[in-house]
Amino acid sequence: MIRLAHFSDIHVTTPTLEWQREDWFNKRLTSWFNMRFLGRGKRFAHAEEVACRMMDEIAVRNIDHLIFSGDATALGFESEIRRAAEVLRGGELAIPSLAIPGNHDYCTETAAASGHFERYFSAWQTGRRIDEQHYPFAQPVGPICLIAVNAATANRWAWDAGGAIGIAQLERLKRLLAELETGIKILVLHYPICLKNGQREPGYHGLRDLDALLDIANAGGVNLWLHGHRHGAYHFQKPAKANFPVICAGSATQTGLWSYGEYTIHDTTLTALRREYDPTTKRFRDAETFSLSLSHNR
Repeated sequence: MIRLAHFSDIHVTTPTLEWQREDWFNKRLTSWFNMRFLGRGKRFAHAEEVACRMMDEIAVRNIDHLIFSGDATALGFESEIRRAAEVLRGGELAIPSLAIPGNHDYCTETAAASGHFERYFSAWQTGRRIDEQHYPFAQPVGPICLIAVNAATANRWAWDAGGAIGIAQLERLKRLLAELETGIKILVLHYPICLKNGQREPGYHGLRDLDALLDIANAGGVNLWLHGHRHGAYHFQKPAKANFPVICAGSATQTGLWSYGEYTIHDTTLTALRREYDPTTKRFRDAETFSLSLSHNR
């Protein structure tokens, strides 16, 4: 029996940000405008406090492994990534952990190329790799294997929140899945297969090479897809074009949606408990339970 904690999209920011001249001519400026004037800042006004409460709780709930599926920051600044890693206590809880970046963490080309996320979350990114390339990587959890895939990309246009894995990483993922020992294989990335209504995510907000990834995941025996990106939690036993279930963690810290998932896996059955934040008591409480079969359906 394995117990996992899965959370996503905490969107931590800091009072002082390292603005550069180039930031006035890329997506970071419009993202800041959204945060400052269009309501995102208010929705995540308590992000750091809620994330701290969540980590306090996880530390005492007998969790075997933590999974963070991206968007640690609001704007991808180094100060935000550093603070998010501090809030999530990377390596301090003595609980093995996995983390991958989201599109906000790679907000600009400079942020994506900086390696800040990988450096500050290095304790969450150990694992088995192909050709010494950073992504994808795999972490064993008893008879289960977590496979981290980076789909975050820097996007120029204000409306573009899409991502892509790329041909080279897809090929490495195919090889990695083939080399892994028999057991439950759980794919972790930021982007969903579909929306809560079952429809495909629009191209400007979704995974551009989704079909190629699904082909590899189906052929490679993936048993579960875990993601964030969308801030409301949902799940499917079998979404379209997939031979396995999917769980969206939602946002752990957005006001009114704040929650995370606890998954207990026994044999090929996953029993999930979604825990939501109560601002009155400043504690998390049980909100929803469901079960999924992790048998791979070819």
